This record gives sequence, C-alpha cells and structure tokens, in this order.
Amino acid sequence: MAITIAQIKELREATAAGMGACKEALTVTNGDMQEAVKYLREKGLAVAAKRVDKESKQGIIAFAQAADGKSMALAEVNCETDFVAKTDAFIKFVDDAAKVALDGKDIEQTLNDDYKMLLTKTGENVKIRRSERYQLDGTGVLSGYIHMGGKIGVMVEVACTKGESAASKELADAAHYLCLQIAANSPKYIVPEDVPQAEIDAELEIKLNALKEQKGKLPPEQALVGIKKGMAAKYCTQVCLMKQDYVADGELTVEKYLDGVAKQLDDTLTVKRFVRLQLGA
Repeated sequence: MAITIAQIKELREATAAGMGACKEALTVTNGDMQEAVKYLREKGLAVAAKRVDKESKQGIIAFAQAADGKSMALAEVNCETDFVAKTDAFIKFVDDAAKVALDGKDIEQTLNDDYKMLLTKTGENVKIRRSERYQLDGTGVLSGYIHMGGKIGVMVEVACTKGESAASKELADAAHYLCLQIAANSPKYIVPEDVPQAEIDAELEIKLNALKEQKGKLPPEQALVGIKKGMAAKYCTQVCLMKQDYVADGELTVEKYLDGVAKQLDDTLTVKRFVRLQLGA
C-alpha cells in the first residue's frame, strides 16, 4: 500500500524517529501504526547490537529529587558522541532515568520501550550505566548537585540531632557546599578511620620507594616511624572529605567548617555518606 506523508508525520510525532526510518517502518508493516512503532523499537536493538564494540564515553548524569527533599537519585547514561548527549531526546531519557531511580525502580526494565526507541533515534551504542538513590535516614538533610552540565553528579547526607537544625537554611547551605567540595576535590572517604589499612600501606610503599631513590637510602627505623605517620596523615588530607582544605576558605578544613556550622546551630553534625559519579569514570 502507498504510505502517505500524513502517516509518516504521525509516526514521527509518536516516536521522534527520522522521516526515512518512519517511512521504512510503515512500508514494512503495511501502514499499521502500532506494528511500525514495534518495528522501530526492534530496529533500535539491532543497531545497538551492531555497535556494541563502539565506546560509549559521552553522556549525562542527571539528578532527581522528591518534593519533600527526603529522597534523591542520580542516573548516568552513556552514548558515543557529545552531539547525541546534547539532543533533546537523550536529555529527556536521562532525566526520566533519574526519576525512575528516585522511585526505586529498575531503569532498563521500566524504560525498556523508550530505551529501544532512543537507540533508533540516535543510532549509537547507548548504555544505562548506573544509578544511586539516597533516602534520608533519621534527622538531617540530603543535598544533590550536578556539575559541568552533567559530567559530575554528587549526593550527600548530613545528620543532626534537632529537627529545627534539619529545617534550617544554615544546614541546607552547608550540605550544598559539601556537594561543591566533593565535586571539586573528589574525596574517597569521609574520615581517616574509613581508609583501608592496605591502601595506606600501598601509598607508604610508593612514597618510601621514592624517598629511597631520592636520598639513596632510607632514614633509620626510629625516624621512619614519624615519617610514615606524617605521610599517612598527608594522604588522608587528600582522600578524606573532613580532612581536605575547604575550597571556599583555604584557612579551614572541611571538618573545621562543619564544626563552625554546628556551633551556630548548637547541634552535632555528621556526614553520614556521599557519592560522586563522574561521567565515564
């Protein structure tokens, strides 16, 4: 049967697929609109299978938050090119993925039809890579942040003991500034006690080998005790959030900054957890 321009436009409006792909789908399915939509979805999977060996290092990290602020989520979806990552269809899909993650549902299963259609629209190897969801546990606040247009996503949970502290602008601001800190300085842990001893030992081995190459030999064992302690402490200032220099005020550590906010609120504040997603990392 002859396929009309009106049919092609209707299918394009329903799927956002290209005019050529819509015409092909309608021709193959003899103008059956529902079957044409199904055909496009299946074609998307076929495209993905052919491009499975293509690297997907571009994409977006999106953020979603419940109206009451007590739950939030991040979702990362990858594609092959920055061009596709900037398209309306891709951006909408990643935003929807974050909302699905916020609801605690499986993204690929929930958005299966949309995912297939996105493969058809983009013609690229699109991957739903990962997601993270935080639910506030007890008294405190959650905060989330997207950096560099979706290249980095951060969430943090800060606990307090008073309901009025949790509702305060001071704590909301502090949690937001912690997100900025995490985005900028990429800590791995909260406090030194969280760092595995094996990781510290490996770092000390690298540092001591470099010292031996520089000096020709290592200092006496008695001196090494203090040297190792200093090296371990310095490493913790790099990888532990609370020991890092506070990016907004180099005179303070994050720990001292948070202590100041706690004093303002006459409360005890504790960073319970954080997550930092970096695109492709």
